[in-house]
Amino acid sequence: MLRSIGLPQDEERVYRVLVRLGSATDRDVARHLGLDVREAGSLLERLDDAGMVSRDVGRAGAYVVAPPQLAFGPALAASRHALEQAESAVAALGEEYRRGAAAQERAGLLEVVTGAEAIRHRFEQMQYGAKRELHTFVTTEPTVIREDEHEAEEHATGRGVRYQVILEQAALDRPSTTAALSAALGRTQLVRVVERVPCKLVVADRSTALMPLLPRDAGPAGAEPTSVVVRAQGMVEALLTLFEAVWNSARPLLLSASGEVEAEPQTEGPDETDLLLLSLMLTGLTDRAVAVRLGLGLRTVQRRLQRLMEVAEVSTRMQLGWHAFERGWVRR
Repeated sequence: MLRSIGLPQDEERVYRVLVRLGSATDRDVARHLGLDVREAGSLLERLDDAGMVSRDVGRAGAYVVAPPQLAFGPALAASRHALEQAESAVAALGEEYRRGAAAQERAGLLEVVTGAEAIRHRFEQMQYGAKRELHTFVTTEPTVIREDEHEAEEHATGRGVRYQVILEQAALDRPSTTAALSAALGRTQLVRVVERVPCKLVVADRSTALMPLLPRDAGPAGAEPTSVVVRAQGMVEALLTLFEAVWNSARPLLLSASGEVEAEPQTEGPDETDLLLLSLMLTGLTDRAVAVRLGLGLRTVQRRLQRLMEVAEVSTRMQLGWHAFERGWVRR
């Protein structure tokens, strides 16, 4: 029991015998503990050297114990001091650990990626790793991502990943962009166009974003492009809010029946084509039949219906039909 303050078990047993007897010789101790007399004498001498027992002046060869508070006080004080020092050391280590863990966590929230090849590789990683959706801003001049790189994109859409893309208007003037958009729309991607996007941006599964570290034309000529991977949830949510604001003001890009890319005018209510589409839909025609009647692509018909549901603030086509009658878009 007293081993924690440096008293071996055998010596503690001898001390306890002396406490009970008051005074004892080596023979007395040997008899009570079943020890050899020489061994008992050696234990008594060690206790005497440590100041825990002393010679009994009234009895030759006998020992008496020092009061426990006196015998063990210094050892207890030393143990308390050592324990306090250990506690202080543990507290300091804990604080250092927290600082290191916090720094490591902060470092993981923002990661700087330098060089076109590294940025391209990270963009592909995000597409291959995406499970649900990708939101992207596409600028006029793709300086890092080549326009003919669609393998990761095709792989993602083939797994059911949903793409929402906002494209700058000037990019439509490039023939290569038109071909890429036709392929993208054919893969059921949602694409819209605005005059100018704020920056290049990719957000995967609403959890990780990739964007340039510097604004457009801010770096010195010839400098390597630098981007940042953002995992800080608050920053990712802010970027998604920006994306949604631009998305709501953008015009949808659609694929016509002839395979041409066309921009749908953004209107508050249904245009003439929408009204015809609604009338045909309410007669019971399928989307494909409506597309044939109107000379539109199937995807165009479906996207127009989706936009009409957004305008009417409904979630099903049955509700859309009811609202179309209520708002006078079609007649009974």
